[in-house]
Amino acid sequence: MPFAGEIHYRRRDQNDEGKVPLIFIHGAGGSYLYWPPEVRHLGGEDILAIDLPGHGASAGEGKKSSDAYASDVIGFMDYLSITQAAIAGHSMGGAIAQQLSLDYPERVQALILIGAGAKLRVHSKLIQLCSNESTYPEAASMIMEWAFSPQADRRQVELAGKRLQELPASVLLDDLTACDVFDVRDQVGQIMQPTLIMCGEDDRMTPVRFSQYLANKIPNSRLEIIPNAGHMVMLEEPEIVAKLIKDFLTEMESGDLF
Repeated sequence: MPFAGEIHYRRRDQNDEGKVPLIFIHGAGGSYLYWPPEVRHLGGEDILAIDLPGHGASAGEGKKSSDAYASDVIGFMDYLSITQAAIAGHSMGGAIAQQLSLDYPERVQALILIGAGAKLRVHSKLIQLCSNESTYPEAASMIMEWAFSPQADRRQVELAGKRLQELPASVLLDDLTACDVFDVRDQVGQIMQPTLIMCGEDDRMTPVRFSQYLANKIPNSRLEIIPNAGHMVMLEEPEIVAKLIKDFLTEMESGDLF
C-alpha cells in the first residue's frame, strides 16, 4: 500500500503527459473506498484517492476542523511534489476542498463538490451518540439511514455501515465537529476555480438547496442534480458520477468550461 508520510492513498494512471492530478477526499467517517472503482479508475486520468489521517489505513488522528485537514492535504501534495491539483470532495471532503481553494488557491486548479455545502450542520443527537462508545453503533445506524436514498441497494448500505463501525468513535466525533463548525458562506463567492457541483436528488444530509446555494455563489460553477440518489450519490450512481467527472475534466483540459 502506498503512503505519503502518514497518509495512505491509491493512485490511478500516473503519467508524464502533464495532466493535472485529481485528488479525491472522502467525507466524515469514510475512506478512499467510499469512491467506487467506476469513479477512481477513470481512464487517462491521474487520480489519487486518499485516506485522511486516522481513517482507513492512514496513521494519525482525526481533526476537528476543515482547516486542519486542508493542511494535511497540502502536506500530502508536497510529499509527492504535486504543485497543483483538481480537488474532488464529498460532504466533509467538500468542505476541505473549499477550504483548500480559499486558503491555497494557487494549489487548486478546479473543484468537484459532491453532497457539499458552504455550511454543514450536524444534528446534536448524532454528536451526543458519538461521544460514547456504547452508543456509537446507534450513531452509525443513524448516519446510514440518512446517507442513502430509499432506492439504494441494502447490501451496499450494510457494507458502508460495517466500514463506519470499524472506525474509532473518537475519529468520527472529530469529523462531525469539523463539519459542525464549518461555515464559509461569507467567503464562498471568492472561489474562482471552475467548479462542478453534484447532489443526489434525495440527499437528506446536505439537501439540494445546499448545492444550489454553492452554484449561486461560486461564479464559475455548474450544478448537476442526480435523480434516485441520496447523500452517498457516488456509491448509488457511480456510472453517472464518473461520466460527469470525466466530461468536466475533458472540458477543463480543452478550455471549454462554462
